[in-house]
Amino acid sequence: MNRRSFLSTAATVAGAAATAPLLSACGGGSGKKGTANTKDGLKAALPTHVPSSTAVKPDIASVPGGPDAATDPAYLSYPVNPPSGVSGVPGKGGSYTAVTPLWGTNPPVDNSFYQAMTKALGCELSVKPADGNHYDTIVPTMTAAKKLPDWICLPSWWSPNFNTGELANTQLADLTSYLSGDNIRKYPNLAALPTGAWQIGAWGDKLYGIPSFSSNFSIAGVIYHRRDILEARGISAEDVKSAADLANLGKELTDAKRGVWAFEDVFTYFFTAFGCPQKWKIDNGRLVHLFETPEFLEAVDWHAKLTAAGYVHPDALAGDSKSGSRFYSGKALIGGGGPGAWNLADHQAGTAADPNYRRGAFNTFAADGKGKPVLYMGSATGILSYLNADLKPAQIEELLSVANYLAAPYGTAEFTLINYGVEGVHHNRVNGVPTFTDEGQKCVQAQTYPFLAAPAAVVSNPGADLVTKDYSAWQAANVQALTKPPFWGMNYTMPQAIATAEAAQSVNDIVRDCYRGKKKLSELQDVIASWRNGPGDRLKKWMTENVIDKYGTGQ
Repeated sequence: MNRRSFLSTAATVAGAAATAPLLSACGGGSGKKGTANTKDGLKAALPTHVPSSTAVKPDIASVPGGPDAATDPAYLSYPVNPPSGVSGVPGKGGSYTAVTPLWGTNPPVDNSFYQAMTKALGCELSVKPADGNHYDTIVPTMTAAKKLPDWICLPSWWSPNFNTGELANTQLADLTSYLSGDNIRKYPNLAALPTGAWQIGAWGDKLYGIPSFSSNFSIAGVIYHRRDILEARGISAEDVKSAADLANLGKELTDAKRGVWAFEDVFTYFFTAFGCPQKWKIDNGRLVHLFETPEFLEAVDWHAKLTAAGYVHPDALAGDSKSGSRFYSGKALIGGGGPGAWNLADHQAGTAADPNYRRGAFNTFAADGKGKPVLYMGSATGILSYLNADLKPAQIEELLSVANYLAAPYGTAEFTLINYGVEGVHHNRVNGVPTFTDEGQKCVQAQTYPFLAAPAAVVSNPGADLVTKDYSAWQAANVQALTKPPFWGMNYTMPQAIATAEAAQSVNDIVRDCYRGKKKLSELQDVIASWRNGPGDRLKKWMTENVIDKYGTGQ
């Protein structure tokens, strides 16, 4: 996995994972350790948001939506002369260890890039990447032995595995007094990060986590289409404004004899269009689960009919995950996916298969074509880092200064060094774009330093301006549909038995079988009824008594 495709995947995973609240397995903590945040306590703990004064002006400015929602600023070229985003050297000669997840090949120890970073940071920060595929088991071994490094990345989607809530204020440093309110002004690049991203690192009215890859446009995914093929047939995606319109495309585009089907599996990214919640909704003060809503059954039934009509690619129905190759080759023309798929790497892979390739996405719409379009927001980040509670105040301040350096805005001199290394050594400019040398490909890993701290997301695809323009235009057209679900960005500790009930594996398995044509809707209704009368009731009772009654819904 290359650097750019990894970052895009990371953004997608973060968005998808964040559609649910951030959970932590239940431990034996007391007081506020591992608990949710109160409304007033969270407000007092969060940093003041101060827009960056050193950020390079974007070519396409951010467009605001509702609370905590906005499009990502976009850049059509990389700055010719990157400005400085930090004043002075952040470190004071300290020596620290750090651990981050790595999905790729470990760079050589003490390589030229690490040496350049040590000089720039003014301290020895020994980053030791750990296997990302086993990170959720590696970290618990460290915490059980109480041998955490000085600085560690703990992605929020693994909070139950890490027991992050219980680690807060026991093994993780409380950063509240350093970063809350106007205290963060000491670290201007950190102050520029979205408020919602800081919320993900707060537990029990205290601030612990430092966010990376944050965004005010965080969503689980969208329904993509082969824009080049649709437009060649005179089809405009903007004319698709209902589930009926989408199904009609299935009939128009499917040609099984030619090996072409309209759809991949789109259920995951389209079921909420029918008016059902992502997981929970509040109806007249009453907590209602997704499985209790008639709209959910309607969504399953619609997708089952799509399958029955023969509009879904057989390999997708069989669970074959090679949807990308089918999309590139034009064998499947519409499919769901995370927003991270819309990038330079995708453009390169697509045009290699078909020179006319162009990715597009349908605007958000209600299935009936009449209701208000809703695009549920995920949390503003899924990747956070934490400092060790054993560090002394002066050490914490030094590492926060380093974090401020790592969070320097896109296009600055610091961002360029962190992401591309030293010019002439790790990268050269090719048509104005920083391009890795052999040394850079070997040594510079975007999964190291940026996993400790990073600036907010931007849209940038050097060499493929059309991709940036298309994706930015789609964000702008849909930002007003962004809506916070209940419990948005809330952290709370959930007992394992309740977490199992929430996972509802038996229901989700039958849902998949049902819309893929292997089970009947009546069978799904029976399984849902059984779940509701047992695990579902226990889950709702626990959520009501332990979250809503104590902390509200976060809305």
